[in-house]
Amino acid sequence: MTTVDAHFVVAISGGIASGKTAVTQAFGRRGIACYDADVAAREVVAPGQPALAEIAAAFGPQLLQPDGSLDRAAMRRLIFGDDSARRRLEALVHPRVRERLREQVAADANHYCLLAIPLLAETWPAYAWVDRVVIVDVAPDIQLARLQQRDGIAQDLAARMIAAQATREQRLAIATDVISNSGTLDDLDAAVAALHQRFLQLAAAK
Repeated sequence: MTTVDAHFVVAISGGIASGKTAVTQAFGRRGIACYDADVAAREVVAPGQPALAEIAAAFGPQLLQPDGSLDRAAMRRLIFGDDSARRRLEALVHPRVRERLREQVAADANHYCLLAIPLLAETWPAYAWVDRVVIVDVAPDIQLARLQQRDGIAQDLAARMIAAQATREQRLAIATDVISNSGTLDDLDAAVAALHQRFLQLAAAK
């Protein structure tokens, strides 16, 4: 059994504007650490990291800013609408993100922690080593309205952003637990509280 295997690891995911941050914050108030795939993705392409040199070699030095860091705006422009370029980038970055998350889990002081992985359904089964998958689910009309309000964007753009992700059905297909976030914050906190107690029991039994 590896150090990672000795931990009880819960992956949290959901569509854009579903309320993943609110859920991880609710777990955090209960003392549970959360390691974020988006943060790990920024760390593995920092200056001096092998992934950054590989990105420059694969796509050209024009993707680097004068200080040597990744020009994220240029990168987004390059891969937007280009599935081949996007897959090449993901092949360079995603394995290192997973490695970074496993390192963080292994170093965690508790036997129970969370991983926030927005693109979990899109990258499954690469994360099949986690113990549970919590999907934060929200009714499509509420998700659309929340995204428009959060980002101050028009309905058609919000709809395109939602459509660019995995479908609701694809996310639910990998779920071991579902938190509905179509209600109030109190409803959400109660759902987290119940899952937290369940995960404590499962972690103790592992």
